[in-house]
Amino acid sequence: MNTNQDHHTNLPIRRNLALIYLFSLLIAILMAVASAAGILYRTSVYPTEGLLRAFVSNDVVNLCIGLPILLGSMWLAWRSKLIGLLCWPGALFFVLYNYIAYVFAMPLNWVFLLHLVIAMLSVYTLTGLVTNIDGKAVHQRLGGTVPEKLAGGVLAGLGLLFLLRVIGVVVNALSSGVLPAETELAVNISDFLTTPAWIIGGILLWQRKEFGYVTGLGLLFQGSMLFIGLIFFLLLQPFLTTAPFAVADVIVIFVMGLICFVPLALFVRGVVAKCSSSSA
Repeated sequence: MNTNQDHHTNLPIRRNLALIYLFSLLIAILMAVASAAGILYRTSVYPTEGLLRAFVSNDVVNLCIGLPILLGSMWLAWRSKLIGLLCWPGALFFVLYNYIAYVFAMPLNWVFLLHLVIAMLSVYTLTGLVTNIDGKAVHQRLGGTVPEKLAGGVLAGLGLLFLLRVIGVVVNALSSGVLPAETELAVNISDFLTTPAWIIGGILLWQRKEFGYVTGLGLLFQGSMLFIGLIFFLLLQPFLTTAPFAVADVIVIFVMGLICFVPLALFVRGVVAKCSSSSA
């Protein structure tokens, strides 16, 4: 009996993921409840114009993008698809990134507590999932078949770029004595706490380390979904709030997103081709 594989699948995992499935499903349910509450009771959940502009459109993004990518990754992993297993951490990281911003921006109420629970569950579930993926087995399967240098360089470069942007915002705030709006501050905190994972994961993938192969596709997936989600967010804002349509921002985000979309597509192609050749 191979102790590195769950008895339900042939995936490279160290032990049964039943608890990870359970917590991921709970996250999906809580995210659906929180997002629906934000959309249906927007003025109660978001008592200020700033909160309304920042989060009601994001609630739609969570329902239309965050929820499907989480459930879709879980479903593919359940069906013994390696691509599902490797994208699953990225879907959880997408959820965590979003709800860190909610936690730091929202007033203390029952919705804040719901957001906090989602964020904490995401940390626990993401950690449990990543540590249960057999990095040596993933390395053996994917080594030389995915764009390690390109994907690693893009992840590390984008992570460093966003981290430097946050540092610049902090320096500017300290020098001018003017703090950013609470919603902008919350997004910057989320960037500060999560972008180091892009840098570390990118460097390890560039160096062809086991943990780089475990996290590389998930990080590219999360980054790509964040760019798509942001475009969707900007398109929705004029319809759900009083914010104007920012066409220039949409174009810029799309161009930046291409930097992430290309290595993601190449990585996915490599994983699918390897799995197809292995099963032939």
